[in-house]
Amino acid sequence: MFWHDGNLFSADTPSMGTLGVGAPIDATALKFGASVFTTLRIYDSCLEHALTQWQAHCDRLTHSIQTFGWCLPNWTHIRRGCEQLKHHYPVLRITVFPDGREWITGRSLPNHLIQKGETGITCWLAPPTYTRSLPTHKTGNYLACWLARAQAQKQGADEAILTSAQGDWLETATGNLWGWHDGQWWTPRDKRCLPGIMGSYLRKILAEAGQPVNLQSWDKVHPHRFEAIAYSNCVVGLLPIHTIICENTRLEYDSQHEKIKALQGQIRQLIYPPSNGRSDS
Repeated sequence: MFWHDGNLFSADTPSMGTLGVGAPIDATALKFGASVFTTLRIYDSCLEHALTQWQAHCDRLTHSIQTFGWCLPNWTHIRRGCEQLKHHYPVLRITVFPDGREWITGRSLPNHLIQKGETGITCWLAPPTYTRSLPTHKTGNYLACWLARAQAQKQGADEAILTSAQGDWLETATGNLWGWHDGQWWTPRDKRCLPGIMGSYLRKILAEAGQPVNLQSWDKVHPHRFEAIAYSNCVVGLLPIHTIICENTRLEYDSQHEKIKALQGQIRQLIYPPSNGRSDS
């Protein structure tokens, strides 16, 4: 089931102009990756939930579309499509083509997400050959990230960490990096990194709690100082990283660090406010 250009399609819907997998054909997007997208997790089946961050996702799309000089989409169509699909999928991907047409697809949450949130994951430090195109925008040309993550999985890792030609650590293939040391949180601030929506939201939470985040580039020496490392995106929230596979060594971090657990706890409170009587278990 997916939404395209103001209409809902299912697997048994006859449709001209679609690929065998049900994806709408767009020649420019297929040839050049000419599309922009955003991926959101629907909390409590509600687009207005604080963690769904509906407006932030719309703003991300608008910024890229206006930067590229493309046609703005029909936001009413996009909203209606998401309202239709949110009852079937917890994660939606909104893609917009240069002519303003939208394509919305859904998927399940990642496997073992709760377990990984508790125990952490392994990452592989990718070489700088995996460079993302137009890194401050989420374009359809996401091949470098996909390849880096696929290579990480071949190395026995869950996720890849992208690096620059200078050896700076930038971001993971799917999210923003976080590190804790010297009594504060650190996250890379670099024009080669995507401004993450969840990352921005976490910085806001921390600032409101009187815990400003140190924003600066992570050179290759910097991560060795961290007591704990994690990464964030809108689907996984905040996942701790317990091991990073480097070229000649493995770096180990405390995935049970109290600061990671505390920040995860703040996210859970937004999902299950104490007033509604629900449990976060």
